[in-house]
Amino acid sequence: MIQLFRASLVLAFAVFASANYALADWVATEKVVPYKINGATPMELYRSIGDRGPQIGAGRVIAHTNFKLTWQRDYQPQGTACVLVSAKPKLIITYTLPKPSQTLQGDTKARWDRFYAGIVEHEKLHGEFIRDLVRQIEQISVGLRAENDPQCQKVRQALQAQLKPISDAHVARHGEYDRVEMSPGGAVHQLILTFLNP
Repeated sequence: MIQLFRASLVLAFAVFASANYALADWVATEKVVPYKINGATPMELYRSIGDRGPQIGAGRVIAHTNFKLTWQRDYQPQGTACVLVSAKPKLIITYTLPKPSQTLQGDTKARWDRFYAGIVEHEKLHGEFIRDLVRQIEQISVGLRAENDPQCQKVRQALQAQLKPISDAHVARHGEYDRVEMSPGGAVHQLILTFLNP
């Protein structure tokens, strides 16, 4: 069975000046990157996914959700302390999804449409998990304070130390979601069976 990819953690950090002292409103940018598959029947399409799907590790997957995250952070000295007064994320979520290279007909089209809608629904929940991750990072960031830190170095180290457990929990959440969805009787497993079997 071709597995779905659990979204990997890609964190890039940038620091820019900002005057916002509260949690900022932000909206993630979503992109869909299609990859072409061939076939006129469900089995042909599924085999083409196996041949052309995104390669993750040693194998290929049906669909792939990934993201790029950068931050605008404002660290401000306050006496001998330093406070992270604002942290504004820029989040881009990218969904890589299969797209038939030819117009599908009749029953194959109907079955493909149901299969594709289910795959998109699965990947969109990965996207929500990513948004949750960003909100968690934002919540622990804003107001973070380090004493005796006039150069704002300790507060940066304190932030990095808090990111690892959040990141680990994020990766585990995606893995557990995929495990349940793709196990026998799971939503993705059922999608595949319904797509391939008349």
